[in-house]
Order: sequence, then C-alpha cells, then structure tokens
Amino acid sequence: MVADSERDRTPRTTGRRGPGGGILMGRVLGVPVYVAPSWFLVAALITWFFGNQLDRVLPELGNGRYLVSLFFAVAFYASVLVHELAHTLAALRFDLPVRRIQLQFFGGVSEIEKESQTPGREFVLAGVGPLLSLVLAGVCYGGMLLVESDTVPGVLLAGLMISNLIVAVFNLLPGLPLDGGRMLRAVVWKVSGRPMTGTVAAAWTGRALAIAVLVGFPLATHSGSLTDRESFTGVASLTDALLAAILAAIIWTGAGNSLRMARLRERLPALTARALTRRAVPVSGETPLSEALRQANEAGARALVVVDDEGTPTALVREAGIAGVPQHRRPWIAVGTLAQDLTEEMRVSAELTGEGLLDHLRAAPATEYLVVEETGEIYGVLSTSDVERAFLNAMARPAQGATTPLD
Repeated sequence: MVADSERDRTPRTTGRRGPGGGILMGRVLGVPVYVAPSWFLVAALITWFFGNQLDRVLPELGNGRYLVSLFFAVAFYASVLVHELAHTLAALRFDLPVRRIQLQFFGGVSEIEKESQTPGREFVLAGVGPLLSLVLAGVCYGGMLLVESDTVPGVLLAGLMISNLIVAVFNLLPGLPLDGGRMLRAVVWKVSGRPMTGTVAAAWTGRALAIAVLVGFPLATHSGSLTDRESFTGVASLTDALLAAILAAIIWTGAGNSLRMARLRERLPALTARALTRRAVPVSGETPLSEALRQANEAGARALVVVDDEGTPTALVREAGIAGVPQHRRPWIAVGTLAQDLTEEMRVSAELTGEGLLDHLRAAPATEYLVVEETGEIYGVLSTSDVERAFLNAMARPAQGATTPLD
C-alpha cells in the first residue's frame, strides 16, 4: 500500500521510537524502516494460528511448530517489506522523496512525500508493489515444486505463496487507499485530465469496497464446505466479523484521508508567505518591552524584530514570550530576553507558497520566521500559528470551482 505522507521528521538512531510509536530498525536505500508496535501483536497471532494449523499437517513437530510459525511470520513481513521497497524504488526513480517505510498491523506503508506528476507515473508507482508480490508468490510456487509438500520447507513455501498472493490480490482491489485504488485514480486522471476527479472516483470506490468487505468477508468465510463453527482462518465467526470490521475501517478511513489530502493540495497554493506575514518593527535588544509594543502599535505592526546597531536583524521576539509577561513588568523587561536568535533557516522568502512554504517550515521548526524579499529587505514576521490557522481553514473551506458529481 502507498499512503499520503504526514511529513513528520524522523529520528536517525536505530532502535529509537519514531513518529506514531514506530521503532526504527534500519535504513534501506537511505529510507528509514520502522516497525509499529501493532506488528508484534499480529506476529504473535500469526505464530499462534499458523502453529495450530501446523499441528494438523506436521504433528511430529510438537511445540517446535511455534518456532516454525514465528519464522513464517517474520518471512511474511519480510515479503511485505519487499512489496514496499518496490514502491520506494519507483518513487526514488521518479524523484519523489520517501519519508519512511513502516510495517504495521495489516501490512505496510511507504510514505511518499509528493504526488506523482503524471497519471502514468502514478499507475506505475502503485502497480509495482502488487506485481512484486505476485513475483514472490511465483517464486514460492517454484520452490514448492522442488521439495516435498509434507515437510517444513514445503509448508512454509506454501504459506508464503498463498500469503503473497493474498497481499497482491487485496492491494489490487480498485479503491483507495489500496494500490488498486491508486491505479484506478491514475486511469480516471488520464481520461478526465483532472487528478482530483480520479481521487474522488477512487475514494468513493474505496468506501464502497469497505462496505463490501464488512458485509461480504464474514459471509464468504462461512460459505461452501465451511462448518458453522469455524471459518477458513481457523477461528470463530465472531473473530472473522471483527477482522472484517477492522479491514473495512482501515479502507474507509484511508479513502477519506486520501480525499481530504487531495482537496487540501488543490487549496495549498492559496497559502502564501506574503499574505500570512505580520508587519514588524525593528527594535534594539535593550528596548523595554512596553516601549517596543508602543512602537508596534503606532506602526500598526504585530511583530518585533531585534536588530543590531547597523540595523541587521539578529533575533525574533517570540509571541509566547510576550504573552507570558504581565503588564506591570513590561517596562522592566528587555525585548532581547524574549527573543530567539535568528538562523539562516529561519529566513523565509516572501515568494514561497503552498507545499514549498510548508516544506521550508517543516525542515526548520520554529515559532516565528523572518520573511524577506528577494532583495534581502525585511518584509515582516511569519508566525507558525498563523500558518496552522490558514491550513485548517483551507481544510474546512468548501472546494472552489467545478466539481464532479461524486465530490
């Protein structure tokens, strides 16, 4: 699966906890690979259920069947990692940065930071994962032909063949956030000429798919030759219904998130550094806070920039610092004590807009930024709180312009 990136910064030390509670296990092609805590729960469940199935096929293993089952769980997620690496390789080939790969509750996710520029690239980027899972299934099938079916290697290869086949088929289902949904999005995008039209169609198909899974999965597991006590998963019907509900919730939520992110990207160009910048007044670091605020009020400004004797900006007065000083103490507090030293990363071009602006702020986290013209002249101060407010307003604002019937 490929998911829209949240673009959080990730830690760089192996074994440390990363965004969302993941554990950094290493890097592949420079991309950090995380394992979510939920993976350990699923690995334990796979070990337990697969071990019980092994007891029927290879009873001579005894308790050793659980060691074989654990190996199967690790091998299965290794194949999921290969699936995600296919997405990562394609993304890097198309010059799309990949923030991380995460193995989680139901499979994995490659967090790609930008959208594909063309529907063709989108189709390839989404399709390579299921394609490689099919290749792995074929390799396992070939291995099965070389070993006895009633041996440990034979059973493991059969399990991996079936699991990779399921991963491929499931991800090819035509609904977001699955790979098949992104392939459908690419096709509709190509036909309509609008990426948003493709996203809307694939997202609503994903929601329909979620309902189908919720209703159809429990029915399918108890059809045909299945007993009324157990499903093909080897667990009770209540567990199958719970599994269907979890899968449906993941698909429904992912489809909704994909739709919201697409709508947001359409509105991001409205976020401009120039429009969000507060007018600022330059003051020396020794200026009392009360005097600096008086000068700002007279100038109709809402921010303070600390400058040296030559008028060069050296620091930005933090809004939170001002708010924390009581009125009666402001004549005795110098603005320099409330300022954050200005670094080169805290300088923002007034021409930055949309994703470019967000990328810059994300790369250099701060509460305030100095906005400058291309000539180097000070334009004002950009507050993170103003950007966040504009971002939320963009999310909540109804889409402008023409929409598709499904939008």
